[in-house]
Order: sequence, then structure tokens, then C-alpha cells
Amino acid sequence: MKMNYRDWLQQEIYRIINPVVHGMIKMGITPNFITTTGLILNIVAACVLIYAGIYVPYNLAYVGWSGAIILFAGLFDMMDGRLARLGKMESTFGALYDSVLDRYSELITLFGMFYYLILQGYLWGSILAFVALIGSLMVSYVRARAEGLGLECKVGLMQRPERVVLTSLGALFCGIFSDCELFDPMLILIVPLAVIAVLANVTAFARLAHCYKLLNTNDK
Repeated sequence: MKMNYRDWLQQEIYRIINPVVHGMIKMGITPNFITTTGLILNIVAACVLIYAGIYVPYNLAYVGWSGAIILFAGLFDMMDGRLARLGKMESTFGALYDSVLDRYSELITLFGMFYYLILQGYLWGSILAFVALIGSLMVSYVRARAEGLGLECKVGLMQRPERVVLTSLGALFCGIFSDCELFDPMLILIVPLAVIAVLANVTAFARLAHCYKLLNTNDK
């Protein structure tokens, strides 16, 4: 079977983090602890954005730091599942706990961006962040609902890893290029949110169409 880019990238990341994961197993660290740590980091990132929006407006360095924290938290999102598999600590509750906290993490960071943008007067940017939040939620909801009906539903371009990479790198480079005079550096944050706003919702409907086809095939 031909490996797609997501599978290839995942295997490369696993190759990097495997030594860390084996160290965690020896230390007795549990997957749920790693999942919780990832959530806490995303809450910190959102708090950095909210603090920046209220107390240090237009200081994009804080936006950059929030992006770095979100990107770092994304590693924990990968490590918890890997830790569960390699450490033989997989459980039904662990899978549920991971999914629930992943939703909280993503919605909290997108809310932080939404709040920051609206405080800075970027109304359209904040609307895009909110639409991205809706799309992200619906991508996950359609998959969960489909799997509850016994259907496999992993299709679509804008899945969680892509959304995390776009939001984190958008915020990170917004901070790095805060002194850019060729264009408003806030666009470096807003454009990825616009991409997520469009493609996440497209992915949600693509998954809905996919389930429709599967159900029609099963009924024949």
C-alpha cells in the first residue's frame, strides 16, 4: 500500500519522539498525564493571547510565543497515543479522554485567537477565527457520529494535525515578522485561520457526503 504524506510524516515524527516516549515509560508517566499536560499548555497559549490583547496591544511577540506553545503542545498530542501503544497502556477511557481534551485544546486556542483579534479591531479576522472554530468542531463531530454508527470516516484535507500546524505556525511567524513593513504582519495569523475556516468546513461536509455514500451502499 502506498504511504501518503501524512503517514510518512507521522512515521518520521515517531522516529524522533520514540526515545523520549521510551524514557517516559521507564519513568512511569501515563498517557493521560501527557494528554492533560497538552491541554494545560494550550490553555497557557490562549491566556498569553488574551493577556496580550488586553495589556500589551499590538505587541506581536506575545502572538509568536503563543504559537510556539501551541506547536510544543502538539507534540504532546502525538506522544500520548504513542506512549499508550508502546507502553501497552491503551484503554477505552484513555481514547475517550484523549479525544475530549483534544477538542478542548483546539477550541480554547482558537477562542484565544478570536478574542485577541477582536480586541485589536480585526473584525473580519475574528469572524474567520470563529468560523474556523466551528469547522474544527464539526470535522471532529461528524467523524465521532459516523463511528458511532459503525462507519469509518477519516476523509478530508483539514484534519487536526493540519489545523494545529497552521494555527501554531501562523501565530509563530506573526511574532517573528512583527516588524514587517511590506504588509500588516497580522495577516500572517489571519490567512491560516481563513484557510482553516474554509477547508475545515469543506472537510466536515466531505465527511458527511462520504457517510451518505457508505450508507447508501450498505442499503443496496
